[in-house]
Amino acid sequence: MKSEDLYLSMCEPDNANHLWRYSPWKKVHPTGKVREIPTNYLHPEMKLSLLDGSEAPDNFSVIKEDSPSKTNNFSDPVSMSFIESVCRDSEFTLRVKNNTVLEQPIILRIDSGLSKSAVNLSIEVGRHCEFELITLIEGEPDWFGLLRKGNIGEGSIINDVVVGQMKRGTLLRVDAINIGKDSQVRAGSISSGSDRTKADLRYMMDKDGSNLRVLGSILSAEKMYIDHHIEIYHDAPETYSRLDWHSACGGKSRTIGTGMLRVSNGSKGADAGQLFHNLLLSDKAEADSIPELEVSENDVVGCGHGTANGPIDEEQLFYLEARGFSPDEAKDSLIAAFLNSTLSEMGSDALHHWLAENLQDELKTLTT
Repeated sequence: MKSEDLYLSMCEPDNANHLWRYSPWKKVHPTGKVREIPTNYLHPEMKLSLLDGSEAPDNFSVIKEDSPSKTNNFSDPVSMSFIESVCRDSEFTLRVKNNTVLEQPIILRIDSGLSKSAVNLSIEVGRHCEFELITLIEGEPDWFGLLRKGNIGEGSIINDVVVGQMKRGTLLRVDAINIGKDSQVRAGSISSGSDRTKADLRYMMDKDGSNLRVLGSILSAEKMYIDHHIEIYHDAPETYSRLDWHSACGGKSRTIGTGMLRVSNGSKGADAGQLFHNLLLSDKAEADSIPELEVSENDVVGCGHGTANGPIDEEQLFYLEARGFSPDEAKDSLIAAFLNSTLSEMGSDALHHWLAENLQDELKTLTT
């Protein structure tokens, strides 16, 4: 069935679905008319390079090609089929050859433009690869849709970080990633832009020994509305996952983080956990965290979840101000330290240095 036909065959999701409980599909849809599939969407400009700006090695390629719709049993069909439908001329594959090892991070820059655009990106990583990938989303569109679906090959070690820095508009991001046997993936999300963000991030571990860490550093200010939904599927023995999500909320902004860990019957030795931390920077900011577990296997190492909210510690502020920091500098330092606790876990020293500088620039922009 074509993506357009699949999308139009479905009813509008209601708020009984956790994915759409806090961000109804009508508010995320680019026109608000949920039975409408807009046409003539632009495809964004994309550039792949090493982090220092030099040309990416031949082992990496981004190719414009038709990407047939791939249904699976763990993704949301509404958002996935909708983005596929508006990406008729914007289908690309990021392909990485087997045994690719790269010391320097590689960066995929996506310029979402000034209007409405979307991209359907298939990610195909070969066996026994080891590298770090940054996907940087920039631009000032009214609406941008990013669909990333694909496979991480057997025995690969990948740090995969997505940085959202749109200056306005709505970002709809959908990830559906299969993680291969004995592979290790760190999936980082950094959000510090767009008026509204709705992200549905899902990871399937259906091969023995796969290892996943999902990390979030979210900064919201003014009237931003940032909603991330994360689902991790343990569908094989000896799988491991940790979800660690930090959100700092200022102004009249709101952040939402919903996490679901599903451990299926037969996933013996699975080890799953999730933790949400929210830092409230103003009386009018709001942060919601909803961690959930579905465990159908008795023989597991452990499964747990937790959440914590709170304001900036006044004693820590006083300590920094007593040592020469201005009130704004002290506040920014504490926010940066809070977000850095997950940022520092996303990859190598080189990747962390770039991410920390990037976030610090955004922090100055949003808190001044």
